Amino acid sequence: MTKAERMEKMRARLAEMKEFEDRLHSEGVKYIAGVDEVGRGPLAGPVVTAAVVLPEDFDVLGVDDSKKLSEKRREELFDIICEKAVAVGIGIRDNERIDEINILEATKEAMADAVADAESKLAEKIKSGELEEDSAFGKAGGGIGHVLFDAVKVDAVKIPQTSIIKGDAKSVSIAAASIVAKVTRDRMMVEYSKQYPDYAFESNKGYGTAAHYAGIKKAGMCPIHRKTFLRNLSEH
Repeated sequence: MTKAERMEKMRARLAEMKEFEDRLHSEGVKYIAGVDEVGRGPLAGPVVTAAVVLPEDFDVLGVDDSKKLSEKRREELFDIICEKAVAVGIGIRDNERIDEINILEATKEAMADAVADAESKLAEKIKSGELEEDSAFGKAGGGIGHVLFDAVKVDAVKIPQTSIIKGDAKSVSIAAASIVAKVTRDRMMVEYSKQYPDYAFESNKGYGTAAHYAGIKKAGMCPIHRKTFLRNLSEH
């Protein structure tokens, strides 16, 4: 495949990824947030969510489901997304909250926080005159008009929303959120690895690798382990 052919394929992919956003924009929605999570499966660490509001003319090629991208490419896109996004919000729930209410409910709480964070940042920009108010919905400050979630419905978010199965591969806003959440969480786990060096968090990011289980066998659980995820530890 030539470089020109590869670029054309990437442009076609971006157009495909923007279909949900383009349809909402055509219906008069100005600000759309895509929301995704990272860290539902690990044995340790938090679940991290991101809400990303992209400009209507967002044209960065290569934004896709974070799982399809190399670490280097995710880091590059993280910086570009944070620079070009209208607003980026983050929500986090730690292992203790996950153990308390279960991972799905903790994820939904974190998603609601991420949306609220993005909405707050968007409102600040509108108030300062950096962005135009979206008056079509009659909202005070004219903030986020629609939220695209990856596969879940979040009742705590009172903004019109759409749940998209495998949304991180179908919506550019959700894909951008998956990249922001992934890089944010990975960086947190690298920092945790310095505090808790027995578990290879810098490489496994809290997932259940052989090195991680060996660390638990050697040193026991550390303060960021999810106890409810390790009830069957004796099996390993």
